[in-house]
Amino acid sequence: MPNEIAASCTGLVKIYRTATADVHALKGVDAAFPAGTVTAVVGPSGSGKSSLLRILAAVDRPTAGSLRIGEVTVSALGRSPLRRIRRRLVGYVFQRPAHNLIPYLSVREHVALAARLRGERDASKVDELLDVLAIAHRRDHRPHQLSGGEQQRVGFAQAVIGAPALVVADEPTAELDSKTGERLLETVSALTERGTSFVISTHDPRVVEAAGRTLHLRHGALEAETEERTLSVIDEAGRIQLPPRALTLFRDRRAVIEVEDDHVRIEPP
Repeated sequence: MPNEIAASCTGLVKIYRTATADVHALKGVDAAFPAGTVTAVVGPSGSGKSSLLRILAAVDRPTAGSLRIGEVTVSALGRSPLRRIRRRLVGYVFQRPAHNLIPYLSVREHVALAARLRGERDASKVDELLDVLAIAHRRDHRPHQLSGGEQQRVGFAQAVIGAPALVVADEPTAELDSKTGERLLETVSALTERGTSFVISTHDPRVVEAAGRTLHLRHGALEAETEERTLSVIDEAGRIQLPPRALTLFRDRRAVIEVEDDHVRIEPP
């Protein structure tokens, strides 16, 4: 499982064109998302987190670059094949719990509908998942009868039923209190043990702590990757982002680079 890749992207560029200017939301992002892991995506507002997640979820197309989900390269697919990919290989969880749900469906009806759309014909999988997420006792309740945390767990149940290759979640703990957020992270951990791969954008340090790895975005580029230690990321063009504290040393944005046998030295001129 750890050696399998749920999704990967190479050279992702996303440009939003407005009446006054082009906004470069992503600038050549390279990343791989291993199966059965939680990857947190962090960065300040405007760093490109939402753009990256929408592309990973096959909701938006990149301006340039490629995206692979499972065994399928999805970047150049037409509208109908892309819709099938979204249905079968990707789960998506919105930030606001209620936005994941349909008001007139019960908990079980939500998950059963998602199962049918994903091609899961074994009805027992629905009840099994509700048990795993500790919401089986609410199976006949509708969204307005659920707490925010329960609604979000139903959202995750819909996203993971049928074993998609990847589940993308946009700040799922942002509108939950601390105790409910912790319970949701326990849910994510339980689902990861079942083989689901999660990519979660977040400002929540608890999510970062619970994640197996963290990608740091800044100004639309991948600044660093943290697993057991923090590594700066070098893209395919050889570019590397200096952390803000180091960047202050290079006031004229020029550097002297010396390459020796076993290391590279970068200094201000």
